Amino acid sequence: MLKKRIIPCLDIRDGRTVKGINFVGIRDAGDPVELGELYARQGADELVFLDITATHEERKTFAELVKDIARHLDIPFTVGGGISTIKDVAPLLEAGADKVTVNSSAVIRPGLVDELVNAFGSQCIVVAIDARLENDQWTVFTHGGRKATDKELFTWAKEVENRGAGEILFTSMNHDGTKNGFALEALGKISTDLTIPVIASGGAGLMEHFEDVFSKTNVDAALAASIFHFKEIGIEDLKRYLSGKNIPMRL
Repeated sequence: MLKKRIIPCLDIRDGRTVKGINFVGIRDAGDPVELGELYARQGADELVFLDITATHEERKTFAELVKDIARHLDIPFTVGGGISTIKDVAPLLEAGADKVTVNSSAVIRPGLVDELVNAFGSQCIVVAIDARLENDQWTVFTHGGRKATDKELFTWAKEVENRGAGEILFTSMNHDGTKNGFALEALGKISTDLTIPVIASGGAGLMEHFEDVFSKTNVDAALAASIFHFKEIGIEDLKRYLSGKNIPMRL
C-alpha cells in the first residue's frame, strides 16, 4: 500500500516564511531554509515553498533561495509563485526543485499545463487550485484568492488531469487557517474523480483532522503550515499517531 505523505508548506514573502488566515492577516513564521531543514529532520515527506508575492524582479532572488534550500535538504520539494511560462520553470528545476506548482497562470491560460508537461514531464508539474464554496458551488479563485473565476473546482481539476498534470494541490479557502478540519466532502469527490494524486490543503488543526482526511477520502497527501511553523503539532508525533491508526506512513 502506498504511504500517505505529510507536507509542510512554507509561504514566502521577501525571503521570510509567513502565514495568514483565510488568505489574509499575514504574520512572520521564520527563515524558510532553517524551517525546511527542521521539517526534513522531523520526517516530513516533502516540502512546498510558495513565493506568494512573486514578480519578475523577485524571481531571480527566489531562484537563489531555491538553490540554498536544495543545498540543505535531502527530501523532495516543490516550488511555485508567479510561474507563467516555460522560461520561469527551468531556472527553478535547475536550482534544485523537484517539482513546480502553477495556479493562476494555468486558470488564465490552460494550455500552459500542456506546455509545461511536454517540456518537463508530468512528474514535475503540480497544479494548485484555490476554491471557495459559495451558494453550494466550489468556485475557483486566482491571484492568491483575490479574484473569482467562472471555473468550477471539479470540472477544472478533471481538465487539468486530462492536460497531463502529475498532481493536484487543492486548498479550500473556506477552511484555510481555521484549524477546523479539511474540506472532507470536496476532497472525497475530487480524490475519487481523479486518477492522479491529490494533496489536501486548508484547515488542519488537530491530529484527528489528518486521520479524517486519510481515512475518509482517497487523498495521497495532506499539507499544513501554521500548525508546524508554530510548533502546535510535531511531524514525528503526527506520523506516529497516524501509523497507530493504521494509516500507512513512512516512519
